[in-house]
Amino acid sequence: MQININNLSKNFSSKSALQDVNLTIDQGMFGLLGRNGAGKTTLMRILATLLNKSSGEISICGINILKTKEIRKLIGYLPQDFCVYPNLSVYEAMDYLGVLSEVPSSERKKIIPELLEKVNLLDCKKVKVRALSGGMKRRLGIAQAILHNPKVLIVDEPTAGLDPKERIRFRNLLCELAKDKIVILSTHIIGDIEATCKNIGILDNGSLIFKGTVQELKNKAEGKVFSMNVKPDELEKIKQQYIITGIIMLEDSISIRVISDVPPSDSAQIREPNIEDSYMLMIGGIDNV
Repeated sequence: MQININNLSKNFSSKSALQDVNLTIDQGMFGLLGRNGAGKTTLMRILATLLNKSSGEISICGINILKTKEIRKLIGYLPQDFCVYPNLSVYEAMDYLGVLSEVPSSERKKIIPELLEKVNLLDCKKVKVRALSGGMKRRLGIAQAILHNPKVLIVDEPTAGLDPKERIRFRNLLCELAKDKIVILSTHIIGDIEATCKNIGILDNGSLIFKGTVQELKNKAEGKVFSMNVKPDELEKIKQQYIITGIIMLEDSISIRVISDVPPSDSAQIREPNIEDSYMLMIGGIDNV
């Protein structure tokens, strides 16, 4: 169970959305980080066979991406803006989507209640889709994505706009599903990646600038993260010199967390890097997020 991507490129007219991406994704949770417009959604849509690649090779579980019908049987996809049949009830929407996925009627009757219970929506099976909260719609999106028991689940920005409780519930659900699937989580929310994924990739301007484990990413900023207190009128000048990953307002000063190759001041204290520090270092600062 593996996805292999070799020299993948995608062009839209004169714009290059993806450039020579090489990546291997194994079973479990894989996180794809990147700022808005980095190429994450383009890559997800290509893997889901909703976009054609311009060049390169992709195989999913040993099947060439060009075999669209076979690939779609393997893929479950939750797009960034999931909205489906607002006038149907939750159960009716799932049943209709099951028909479209060619799931037999007897199987749908058995599996739909099981899936709704798994995503904590069984009590809402008669509720209209339009009446669901944002978090509930995302959970319905996951239920429909795994209705045909795919080997690969692709979720694009699934926790954007959710409150912290819903985000945690959603992340836990994805981790549970990843026990026997490839789950690709595409997001720009760093905390979601750190909480769920061992292996990650970072896209920036269509290029894959990092692939490896969370710990390997943290190591990129080892010895380069410092904290120090500065006066309020010094902050703007420091922003021009360093990547700042944290600001805490104190009574008469500001505590900042900065990335620098050398100590930024005599009073600066070195800190253990986190994934956010390393991510900002890789993409060149907060202005690019």
